[in-house]
Formats: sequence, C-alpha cells, structure tokens
Amino acid sequence: MLQSKLFTKTRADLTAKISSKNARFLIRAGFIDQLAAGVYTFLPLGLRVLNKIEDLIRKEMNAIGGQEIFMPALQPKKNWQITGRWLEDVMLKTKSLTNQEYGLGWTHEEIITPLVGRQILSYKDLPLAVYQVQTKFRDEKRAKSGLLRGREFRMKDLYSFHLSETNLDEYYEQVKTAYFKIFKQVGLEKRTYL
Repeated sequence: MLQSKLFTKTRADLTAKISSKNARFLIRAGFIDQLAAGVYTFLPLGLRVLNKIEDLIRKEMNAIGGQEIFMPALQPKKNWQITGRWLEDVMLKTKSLTNQEYGLGWTHEEIITPLVGRQILSYKDLPLAVYQVQTKFRDEKRAKSGLLRGREFRMKDLYSFHLSETNLDEYYEQVKTAYFKIFKQVGLEKRTYL
C-alpha cells in the first residue's frame, strides 16, 4: 500500500497533556490514537506491529508445549468471591439487566483454575500449559506510561499445572528461555542489574 493511501498520517500537533514518551511518539507516527487516558486505538501500522509481536509470542509458547485458549473478558462475580478478590479496586464491575454482577477481566486465575479442574481427569493429563492473548481491563487510578500501563491493554497469560515442584521448576526454565528468545527477536537485550 502506498503511504499516501494509509488511513493515518503523521502528526506534529500533539498537546502537552500526553506525558508518556512512548504514547506521544506512537501517536505522532500514526501507530495509535488515544481515546482516553490509558485507552488506545491501534491504527493500521500499530496493529501490524501488535499482530507480529503476538505471532512471535504464540510461536514460542507453542514450542514449549503451550496450547492457546481464549477465555471470556466478562467474568461472573461468583468466581471472584471464592478467592476473595471481588473487592479488588482494579476490577471494573458492571450489572446486567437481570441483575447479575460481572467484572471485566484484569487477570484470569479465577477462570482458568476451575476450567482446568473440569478438564484434568487423571494424573496422566499433567503437565499441562495453556495460554491466551487477550485484552485486559484495569481500573487504574491514574493511567500512566502510555501503552505500558493502560486501563485497557493486550496481555499474554500462561498457566501451567504440574504433578511435582521439580517438574514446575523445569518448565519454568523452559518458559524463561522462551521469553529471552522473544525479547531477542524484538530487539530487547538481557540485562543484569545489581
């Protein structure tokens, strides 16, 4: 596609209200648009980048035996009451017309654990690793850091279930290696801090 036909254009007219450098640069370059504090639209160039990063992540998660699933963002109150986390400030909550209470997913432990509990029928079903790439919602008091700390954002969750702590530790090392491969492919270097 020709640059002149691209939906978005570069912009130089940004207000000083955008304090995050990453958001300011991405908006100026036409990769994203800010709808509200911590809420962004991914424009064609930004969406291409996001999709490529997600594909890299999927490739590495699949290589270590992860199976992709997609869990609902709309989550019933009862799942969160079991763990006592329904009252977390970060969760956006809503009521349906039938008076059922739901939260928008800021994480998925309360959804994946009962799901896996219904699927694991024998010790032979373990180890198991499932992951998802999904939009998350967090009611941050002050959204900051642009795409790095928004109210709505894409995140990859990986959940693994094991028979032993030794097996968990071994899998952890595989996951760590997979993350370092991802970082290298997107140009991030491993650094050691004292």
